[in-house]
Amino acid sequence: MAKDNPQEMESAHQWLVTAAEQLGLDKTEATSLTRELLDLTKDVAHNRSRPAAPLTAYLVGLASKDGAEARGHVEKLRALIASGEDLDDAAEDASAES
Repeated sequence: MAKDNPQEMESAHQWLVTAAEQLGLDKTEATSLTRELLDLTKDVAHNRSRPAAPLTAYLVGLASKDGAEARGHVEKLRALIASGEDLDDAAEDASAES
């Protein structure tokens, strides 16, 4: 796993820095949640849906205005995964809150 391989993590970091620069994003902010997002996508892939893992990271980005807000979104989604709540029930709860 990349978490255990420093070379893979360094390669990922360099890619994120390059991608952030190309997209006009702050490279520090773009890499600040690397571990948290990797853990989140791992949890999604293993406990919910493998194809949904990268898309979940994308949703966190869409929903976030800054790093602190993104961290809160990551924590909220990891709690949902850990709860084992049925996906339909979770969607209904989220709709009721909106």
